[in-house]
Amino acid sequence: MRVDIVSIFPDYFAPLDLSLIGRAREQGLLRLAVHDLRTWTRDVHRTVDDTPYGGGPGMVMRPEPWGEALDALAPDELAPDGLTLPRLLVPSPAGVPFTQAMAHELATESHLLFACGRYEGIDQRVLDHASTRLRVTEVSLGDYVLFGGEVAVLVILEAVTRLLPGVLGNAGSLDDESHAHGLLEAPMYTKPASWRGHEVPEVLRSGDHGRIARWRRDEALTRTGTRRPDMIAALPPEILDKRDVATLERGGFPLPPGDVAK
Repeated sequence: MRVDIVSIFPDYFAPLDLSLIGRAREQGLLRLAVHDLRTWTRDVHRTVDDTPYGGGPGMVMRPEPWGEALDALAPDELAPDGLTLPRLLVPSPAGVPFTQAMAHELATESHLLFACGRYEGIDQRVLDHASTRLRVTEVSLGDYVLFGGEVAVLVILEAVTRLLPGVLGNAGSLDDESHAHGLLEAPMYTKPASWRGHEVPEVLRSGDHGRIARWRRDEALTRTGTRRPDMIAALPPEILDKRDVATLERGGFPLPPGDVAK
């Protein structure tokens, strides 16, 4: 996968040389480049912002440098059919919520281009113009506001990169983690079996893989029902077996609407 990031703070992305993302870059699984938006300014002060039309507090990022940056990183002449142009992602509190499902979707792309806004955001005309030739998605991490899009890009990239083939040493790690099947992951334990008066549950030390799988399923249902009842409500009812239903009813959690196993 190719990734381009445009920001006025390119040093913000130094962590992308670390850990598994850094290794993915070394192995060529992720071709990543960070670009300074001020490269595409034309004045001596390298200005990227100005006051908003209509008044109001704060500053708005000017369209000229953004337009030139997108022209340079996604030139039409390299993709006359539009099929190989990058997908433009713009972190914004006004964007669609970022989810694990979106991470999987983005992991299938060949080229992602991130535009990191600052201040009061990027002039809307930049996104309107870009949408005439690129797939543009404004993405939100949640119902809160950050200083800029850089933190969001780090989060999105980490979620997406770990899904790329070859990045994780054990691809099975993706199978039972939180959000993989609409549930939060069950609690995890390691050695020693006893620590400060807290014991690892007996079932996990039993060697009975069937009991362990059932315990983890029950714990995942209970944890999700307690912390994220919205996720329980969104479960396809047909994936719940009789034991799942009993676990949810025992915890007092409402069953998802529809026909569930009885």
